[in-house]
Amino acid sequence: MIAITLVAAISSGLLLAMRTSLLTYEKINQRLDENRRAMGMQQALARQIGGVMPVLGGCGGGLVPLFNGDARSLRFASSYSLAEGARGYPRIVEYQVAPDPHGGVRLLMNERIYFGPASSVPLCGSTFLPIVITPQTVEMAGNLAFCHFVYQMPVPDSVLGGAWLPLWTQPNLPRAVRIEMAPLNPNPSRLPVMTLNVPVHVNREVNVPYYDQQQ
Repeated sequence: MIAITLVAAISSGLLLAMRTSLLTYEKINQRLDENRRAMGMQQALARQIGGVMPVLGGCGGGLVPLFNGDARSLRFASSYSLAEGARGYPRIVEYQVAPDPHGGVRLLMNERIYFGPASSVPLCGSTFLPIVITPQTVEMAGNLAFCHFVYQMPVPDSVLGGAWLPLWTQPNLPRAVRIEMAPLNPNPSRLPVMTLNVPVHVNREVNVPYYDQQQ
């Protein structure tokens, strides 16, 4: 009886230790997944905005630069897409800040294939984009306390650049785009969503055609 009691006690202790280990392992995996998602989201935003293309869109019966945005929305053409990376077709990328059903706000993203100025005609309208959620819409970040965009004016021969503007309707591209955001419920044990500064390396004038287009 003593031996059976000892075996039962030891088995119970081992099972309890295994259960505790499995719960800890599950929590660590969940934390790592959340950290990977936060890092992946910021890398995707940086690559999409960093891959901006100086192209024109067909709106208003003419050609206008396909880069415009305000504090809560941004639209541009990019050589990078979430689906195909940097090796696929160019995409028209749309960012939109919308209310989050779980509290705070969230950053949504839509992208569609860019095949020339005609591909942007259905998107013509006001700078502030309507909230259109489709099965292809991707939530880049959720449960945010705030999220808004600001745009830096380019200054020729200046390393620091110019002022930051809450609205971009200039004929050329900004020097950089800043996405200011913070989590609604900060958790010290998890990688926080932080403000992201993305430089725009393309500095050519959008309305000036290439040399081979002038022939």
